[in-house]
Amino acid sequence: MDPWSKVGIWLAVGVPTMVFMEVWAAVLHGKVWHSLLYTLHESHHVPRTGRWEKNDLLSFTHAPIAIALILYGCLAAETVGREVAYGIGMGMTVFGIAYIVVHDGLVHKRLPVDWLARWRYFRLVRNAHDVHHRTGAVPYGLFFGPWAVKRYSRQRQAQRQA
Repeated sequence: MDPWSKVGIWLAVGVPTMVFMEVWAAVLHGKVWHSLLYTLHESHHVPRTGRWEKNDLLSFTHAPIAIALILYGCLAAETVGREVAYGIGMGMTVFGIAYIVVHDGLVHKRLPVDWLARWRYFRLVRNAHDVHHRTGAVPYGLFFGPWAVKRYSRQRQAQRQA
């Protein structure tokens, strides 16, 4: 398989994987972290006393899967399936890095990335996440947060008018 075909597969699989991870993270956050795993996640909704919080453990849940897929994509016999696995693993990894930079860095100021706030989109993401921290409700996702807040606000307004 030529190198450009591999890159094409990686992009064709990796980019949708990044989008899927945002949806998956929102579902996990809303349905699992705010219910079954709230004893861990609660540390994220109270002022942090040290450098780490219990909630940080939840950040590592998908890393072993991504690592395994990337390793398979590097070490297995050359097949389309190997390239797909690699693309999925890389998509998960890129999403994870972006999440850490924006969520932990920009929103919660645990990394020096305030310069991201120069872009309106990142300010909207930060503001949407602040809404979640004030209310404990929508948005549960991060990157689609501004649209989730807007949609939720419209729904609430329609309910009040009905």
